[in-house]
Amino acid sequence: MGIANRIGFFLHVPLPPPEILASLPNHEQLIPLLMQYDVVGFQTDGDVQNFVRYLISECNKMRETRVFESAGHQVTVRMNGQETLIGSFPVGIEPRAFARLARRNEQSPLVKNLVASLGGRNLVIGVDRLDYSKGLIQRLDAFDIFLANHSEWLGKLTYLQITPTNRAEIPEYSELEEALGSAAGRINGKYGEVSWTPIRYVNRVYSRSVLAGLYRMARVGLVTPLRDGMNLVAKEYVAAQDPDDPGVLILSRFVGAAINFRSALLVNPYDAESVASALVQALAMPLEERRARHQALYANVCEYDVNRWQREFLTALRGGPGREKFQPYASNGELTNLETSGARLAPFDQLSGE
Repeated sequence: MGIANRIGFFLHVPLPPPEILASLPNHEQLIPLLMQYDVVGFQTDGDVQNFVRYLISECNKMRETRVFESAGHQVTVRMNGQETLIGSFPVGIEPRAFARLARRNEQSPLVKNLVASLGGRNLVIGVDRLDYSKGLIQRLDAFDIFLANHSEWLGKLTYLQITPTNRAEIPEYSELEEALGSAAGRINGKYGEVSWTPIRYVNRVYSRSVLAGLYRMARVGLVTPLRDGMNLVAKEYVAAQDPDDPGVLILSRFVGAAINFRSALLVNPYDAESVASALVQALAMPLEERRARHQALYANVCEYDVNRWQREFLTALRGGPGREKFQPYASNGELTNLETSGARLAPFDQLSGE
């Protein structure tokens, strides 16, 4: 096509390990095509390592692949004469703007009506698109266990799950929607009273401003996907909180955000008992601990905001800092099998002949 400019690619979902990638039909034709980009970006260092491991194990038949480490969380791979920078660039949000949005919208009519309808009860919130990867069935199972084992909370909290209908024309998604509705109805029938139902399950889309206000009013943010590249709902929930009286984030350990969100309550979404226990801990957490955890989380959201993401990715795409000094990439025990797998590790000046 005659296009001579540098081209980048960013994958916002997790990259599976090479053992799984290699099980895909025609993977050997599809995956290596990513090396035609000048920059390939991922959410986490683990994704980067998975891609590099794939290239070494599946695309190194002639043992000519060379891997180099540059500054930060980036490596450069040379394969078949093509040199590609591969790095992690965690996606973020605009935390200060979102915090302002949340402050404004806590006084919106919809949010005020919700708060009034709670009657002083604690609000637990989950916001997810309808997708099997979000772990929604497992989350409802955990909430069922929480109510069964902690009857002292019956009538004292409401769990609002907002899940807009998604891909309704696909049978598997229709079946998931039906299963979720059935599970929510079963739990409400099992524990509810005429004056209180434990779950409010909603299948409609709300604006970003409304969600910001809802996040701010929630004592607990329940974000428990089975797997996710980053998960910006977790970051938005943190940004929306009142720092003087913040809520608590319960977060799946299998999302990219969990790497830096150590002050959240990290859970295994496949373990319903642990999620239920985290709910008890979150609801009973003292104010000072909530403030300390929120302060740490918000600082991280601000450090890795969307401006940093675009700045670092575009800098890499322009060939800026981080591409001029290279070291062998086999430090800290990461990818330590590169040499034995046949990859060549050498300083950049040896590779380029400079």
